[in-house]
Amino acid sequence: MTAVSNEVLAKIDQLHGRYIVALDSKDMGAWLNTFSTDANASYICTTAENVEAKHALAMILDDCHARLRDRVSFVTKVWVGTYSDYRTRHLIVRTGCRAAEDGLFAVESNFCVYYTPSDTGRAEIFATGVYLDRVKVNGEAACFQSRKAVMDNSVLERYMVFPL
Repeated sequence: MTAVSNEVLAKIDQLHGRYIVALDSKDMGAWLNTFSTDANASYICTTAENVEAKHALAMILDDCHARLRDRVSFVTKVWVGTYSDYRTRHLIVRTGCRAAEDGLFAVESNFCVYYTPSDTGRAEIFATGVYLDRVKVNGEAACFQSRKAVMDNSVLERYMVFPL
C-alpha cells in the first residue's frame, strides 16, 4: 500500500475545516460546496447500531446531489422559524486515509459535535461517532464524493436540523 502524500492529507484536512466552518456558522450553501457536484455525491447519517445490524436505516439519507440541494432548501427556506435554534461546534480528528481503487481517498475520522440551545445556553454533547468518507482530490482542493456519519449514540437529546 502506498502512503498518502502530505499534500493530499493537507487538502483533506482543509476540506474538514471548510465543512466545520460551514456547519458551525449555519452556512448551508458552504456546506453543499464541500461536496462534489457529481450526481451521485451523498451524505448519510446513521447509527452504529443500524450499521452493526446491517439495517439500511438512516436519520438523514441524501443519496444523490439533488437531495443534498434539497437539504439546503429545507434548512434555509422550509424549516426557518419552526425550531428552537441551537449552535454547534464540531471537532474532527482524521484517523486514517488510504487511496481507494476508484481514484478517490477513503478517509476515516472521529467526530464529536457539541450543541448549545439558545433557550438554555448550556453546551452539551449532541453526537459522537465516525465519518466514513470518499474524498476526491483534484487541483488545489478536495471535496466529498460521499460522507457517512455513523453515530455512536442511537438516540439524540433533541431533533436534528443541521447535518453532523
